[in-house]
Amino acid sequence: QLQASGGGLVQAGGSLRLSCAASGRTGSIGAMAWFRQAPGKEREFVAAIRWSDGHPRYDGSVRGRATISRENAKSTGYLQLNSLKPEDTAVYSCAATKSRPIYGTLAREDLYDYWGQGTQVTVSS
Repeated sequence: QLQASGGGLVQAGGSLRLSCAASGRTGSIGAMAWFRQAPGKEREFVAAIRWSDGHPRYDGSVRGRATISRENAKSTGYLQLNSLKPEDTAVYSCAATKSRPIYGTLAREDLYDYWGQGTQVTVSS
């Protein structure tokens, strides 16, 4: 199971830190990712991290403003979002896979087997 938290209402330029806590048999996490879905839009990739080596991948829309990290001991992933913009407003969902993905596949939705509930991020202008 994945439990996402940390969303909220912030002003443009502000920051949020999202968390995704995995429970159950967490010893075999291969990668964790964040996706977001804005009203009326398709779900889109935001960032992912390969669990074994911490290698990150970012979508261009957040590169330079986001940092994804993980804490192995807590089986928890984090997404730090800075310089938030109104267009970042969306429901953010975390996802995980037990596979050992190569870097090029980290942005694919179909890679991920486990999904948490979303957490709402609202950025006011």
